[in-house]
Amino acid sequence: PPSRRKSVMSSVVRRLVPLARRRAAGGGAAISQTREHHPDPFNPKTTGGWKAAVKEASIPTTKHDEEIQRGLRLGLQGASSINDKTIPTFSRGELPHFAGINTFLKAPYVEDVNDVGNYDVAVVGVPFDGGCTYRAGTRFGPQGIRRISALYTPYNYERGIDLREQMTLADVGDVFTIPANLEKSFDQISNAVAHIASTGAFPVILGGDHSIGFPTVRGIASVTSKKIGIIHVDRHADIQEFDMDERMHTTPYFHATNLPNVPAKNLVQIGIGGWQVPRPAVGNMIERETNIFTMEDIEKNGIEKIAEMALERAWDGTDAVYLSYDIDSIEAAFVPGTGWPEPGGLLPREALKLVGLVAAEGLCGMEVVEVSPPYDHADITSLMGLRICVDVMGSMVAHGVMGKHKEIIDKPFVPF
Repeated sequence: PPSRRKSVMSSVVRRLVPLARRRAAGGGAAISQTREHHPDPFNPKTTGGWKAAVKEASIPTTKHDEEIQRGLRLGLQGASSINDKTIPTFSRGELPHFAGINTFLKAPYVEDVNDVGNYDVAVVGVPFDGGCTYRAGTRFGPQGIRRISALYTPYNYERGIDLREQMTLADVGDVFTIPANLEKSFDQISNAVAHIASTGAFPVILGGDHSIGFPTVRGIASVTSKKIGIIHVDRHADIQEFDMDERMHTTPYFHATNLPNVPAKNLVQIGIGGWQVPRPAVGNMIERETNIFTMEDIEKNGIEKIAEMALERAWDGTDAVYLSYDIDSIEAAFVPGTGWPEPGGLLPREALKLVGLVAAEGLCGMEVVEVSPPYDHADITSLMGLRICVDVMGSMVAHGVMGKHKEIIDKPFVPF
């Protein structure tokens, strides 16, 4: 009845209107309010934010201190007017963020790739867009991600980890790809990734278009007899056999799952959908019985459940899992700098949650693809690509699985 609705609404409004306004309106004495569903406002030390602040003190600063001393030794002590005596004349470390040579996170550049095995993680760029079927420009993806990486520190507040202190990281530069020749470029990419993986370093690959998804997996698969699952996050299926008579960026997982130790049943595809999934790909998905989760599946089940199911399928009977992250899986409004933008994808926070959960079980390698700086705005797509990489590394460090992949490397590197 109208009278009942009026009474209920009046009660709701009375609970929500601030006490000061009620007093001003002649509402009488203040009524005490208790909000049981809120954290106790008088005990803020129970929040995750406070716990993260406390945890920071337990993280060593050894590598940071060494970097400062190295900067002073190589970069000349700062001018006498500089009060902070840790500042050199020439920038030789993390600071200033706007200066210096842009390696990934300003990590050491390892020019001699024979030394890559001395590091836990090796970042390698694959500047290739010969597999693009619409907007080119991903050959500049590695440069874009490295450039914006200067913005970051190696420390993550919420996770309470410092990549500089808790692992070793190197940038080995870029693969020498061959413009306009897919197959020669694929061989170069497989050569590079196989070499890195064979040393025990964890490969972090900066693409490049998604055609590289085949040669990257092929490189790792070549140095192990063990089985590898793939978690592929994308808006597109990428499992056609050919596109325009070539192995373009719409085809990598047809060919990757042809490898003898990369079973199709362990290919998990997350975020697939929209108006850009070619029908020829669908038949291959059915025939090979891949595991497909659409955005509707994600909305229905939630990120945590999707990650759980994805890990279950990718790890079923395998010994390692590889992560391929296509930046266009994220809602197009957040990642304009990509070749095939598709609205309706993941929110950035969902994407980061997903990769953090997936990486917590350990990976044998990862790639971020389809970052196209020529179409970007204010580096936000490159920044998202960077964030995917560092969140994966951070999760692996936090869960003690960095280096877990080394146990599957049981075959020597044989050049392609």
